[in-house]
Amino acid sequence: MAIYVTGDVHGRAEYGSSRFAFKNWPLGRTLTRDDVVIVAGDFGFVWDGSNAEKYWLDWFESKPWTTCFVDGNHENHHALAELPVREWSGGLVHEVRPHVLHLMRGGVFDIAGTTVLTMGGAASNDRQYRKEGRSWWPEEMPSEKETEHCRSSLNRVGWKVDCVVTHEAPAALAEVLCREHGRGYRGDQLQTFLGELDGRLDYRAWFFGHYHGDKWCDAKHRLIYRDIVPIEDAALGSRDLLEAF
Repeated sequence: MAIYVTGDVHGRAEYGSSRFAFKNWPLGRTLTRDDVVIVAGDFGFVWDGSNAEKYWLDWFESKPWTTCFVDGNHENHHALAELPVREWSGGLVHEVRPHVLHLMRGGVFDIAGTTVLTMGGAASNDRQYRKEGRSWWPEEMPSEKETEHCRSSLNRVGWKVDCVVTHEAPAALAEVLCREHGRGYRGDQLQTFLGELDGRLDYRAWFFGHYHGDKWCDAKHRLIYRDIVPIEDAALGSRDLLEAF
């Protein structure tokens, strides 16, 4: 069994089909339902209930692996909230399809012995171009209840996990990446909260999306976008990077 992580797909065929198609990712053909691919936010295929959306969700369900995702800012958060909730690998998920699962905020999942903390959400930097209830939802930012649930989950495991998967980055990294993208950095409560976790949590590797790039930012933080990386190899690689840093 293996766990893979990739970045934003934004509910678009050119991302959703091309990245995971067997011709582009032949390894996918060898996977089973016990193998998990986690999208680090902005999955975007739960949006308007259209026939095209249903087609793509069925397409993901047809793949041999289990697709999971944390939510990003570009999601229909109201539609996600209406999905049935069930327990999976020690945490709560919204079931989109039997093998397409939304990993809810603040959960610690034990996936075949690998513990993964998930925390979705981010603030949209294109808010001014979006319409509330149609292309933007205030629930893109975690509530106090969700952040407290995250802390409670971490209390149960002694503030130690193997990996973290979020959409947003901790505050210090978010500031650097915003400036690299030529954007002003305002800071928000989620980035601050993730920074708090980063300073306290014992983990091997942290994966996040949102900034549309593929690189190690430092010895433990991996910005992920189009790459599909094995979580264990990346965690091992982070230890090598730590020695280099």
